[in-house]
Amino acid sequence: MTVINRIPAVEISQPAASQGTLGRIHSVETCGTVDGPGIRFIVFMQGCLMRCKYCHNRDTWDTQGGREVTVPELMKDITSYRHFMNASGGGVTASGGEAMLQPAFITELFAACKEQGIHTCLDTNGFVRHLDEQVDKLLEHTDLVLLDIKQINDDKHIPLTHVSNRYTLEFARYLAAKGKTIWIRYVVVPTWSDDDESAEGLGQFIAELGESVEKIELLPYHELGKHKWDVLGDPYELSGIKPPSKEVMERVKGILGKYHHNVKY
Repeated sequence: MTVINRIPAVEISQPAASQGTLGRIHSVETCGTVDGPGIRFIVFMQGCLMRCKYCHNRDTWDTQGGREVTVPELMKDITSYRHFMNASGGGVTASGGEAMLQPAFITELFAACKEQGIHTCLDTNGFVRHLDEQVDKLLEHTDLVLLDIKQINDDKHIPLTHVSNRYTLEFARYLAAKGKTIWIRYVVVPTWSDDDESAEGLGQFIAELGESVEKIELLPYHELGKHKWDVLGDPYELSGIKPPSKEVMERVKGILGKYHHNVKY
């Protein structure tokens, strides 16, 4: 399996300076409750370089899909939900696709949110090759990072996602070194990531990150996005794999619980 080592630039035309940076988004969810604390306004960014076999947002992969928006346009909608977000301890989450393909836009969006006293959350797979000044600027305006680790074993990660996990693990260490609050997310996929060895390896890695990791969220695999693959005419390679049982989820939770006190599913 070929490992993708190049991250092509997302070519987004720039509007007039007064409008700010253009972002390419897939959609928004106005009252989400599963992508960070509280009630959240979720911006699903367009474009992703991972090719996860179980992806439930297959239609977000194309970096030239979706629609273009500016931060002021988004903020008009976001601020109209501010009462519900603030009252619930919620805020804004940048998800995807992969939000880190458009760091300048997310930085501007999060800066605008912070000016309005709105909590910001970055939901990312961590496939970030260049940990540069732009990434630092984004993190300055980020309250919480939801970091998806697909598989700790790279020999399994590559066929599962078509890329190495090296950049994701480097990004995790970078976040911890900066003291950013992290929630680790791990999708439990039967035959791909539900084994004891993978859970043990993940737990050991998370323990190395220290106190920055606030919580581990276990997400049971599901087929809810399979229809998107069908519509696009792509084969869904995990057909026939059923969601993990409660016993499997409890087993994985128990293993990770040896390394962190807060493991949920």
